[in-house]
Amino acid sequence: MAVSFELRKNEKGQFHFSLKSEDGSTLLSSEQYESKASAENGIASVKKNSVLPERFDKQVASDGRAYFTLKAANHQVVGTSPMFGTADKRDAALALVHAEAEHAAVHDHT
Repeated sequence: MAVSFELRKNEKGQFHFSLKSEDGSTLLSSEQYESKASAENGIASVKKNSVLPERFDKQVASDGRAYFTLKAANHQVVGTSPMFGTADKRDAALALVHAEAEHAAVHDHT
């Protein structure tokens, strides 16, 4: 299954990216960045850190939904997953990010 990054610019001129699965569902989203270069650096950080299992942090929200974050070496969050109804769905999405993000294409929609 192929995953890809979608780089976008919002109406306020900020940049963000999402890592999408082949069916278009979001696996991981970034924060908002002031510059395109910063967003591109964020994508590079996801690619670099996604191959390291210890950089993923599994979480459970107060309402019981499961999600995960991906952190850089400096412990800064570089991506957050959407909320999943079960830990199994979260873990499957995490495994896909771990396996495929490093080589994912980037689609620039800015």
